Amino acid sequence: MSTEGKKSVNIIMVDDHPIVTEGIKSLLMDHPCVDVLATFNHGLPCLPFLASHNVDIVLLDISLPDVNGIDLCLQIKSQNPKTYVIALSNHAERSIIVSIMQNGASGYMLKNSPVDEIKKCIINVLKGKLAFTQAVKEIIEKPALNQFKKPPKITKREKEILALIDSGKTSMDIAEILFLSLSTVETHRHNLFQKFGAKNAIELLKLVKEQVVI
Repeated sequence: MSTEGKKSVNIIMVDDHPIVTEGIKSLLMDHPCVDVLATFNHGLPCLPFLASHNVDIVLLDISLPDVNGIDLCLQIKSQNPKTYVIALSNHAERSIIVSIMQNGASGYMLKNSPVDEIKKCIINVLKGKLAFTQAVKEIIEKPALNQFKKPPKITKREKEILALIDSGKTSMDIAEILFLSLSTVETHRHNLFQKFGAKNAIELLKLVKEQVVI
């Protein structure tokens, strides 16, 4: 592991799994230019330590007994903006990865990642780059399923009913205006709710305006 001529890279670990902590610590301590200053099995105690020590990198778990790692990341970056935070977690959900990155993390590693990938992530973060292990890259790059989801198709009659709902008309009003039975209007409304996954008329109109031009 190259550290760009830096004498020592100071790291702390915040993780409540001793096996993981000791394993990563042993891995990092094998390098002469890396110093694991401390390990914490709870999140909040690391904050006063960071306030009184020069720490380059925090390896941070997401699930901690006393605080959510995503929230803690934001606290760490607010208190120590020059300290890098790398998430080290078992969570492989895209939303979690995105959330902690939005809170200031510089990288995300899965705990089962190969040793070389973990080392590479640390090097890249020290160079000012965002760093992810390969599995995390694949999760991030894979588009959300609804990204390419086509908007629901709506019929001419449904468009008419939507326009009337948007103008504040009740089902009874719509039935009279369109010369339909009340049950027919209610059936159309029910079908529209299902197509857009809406729970009520307000949500339905919002979703329609986001996805379809009436």
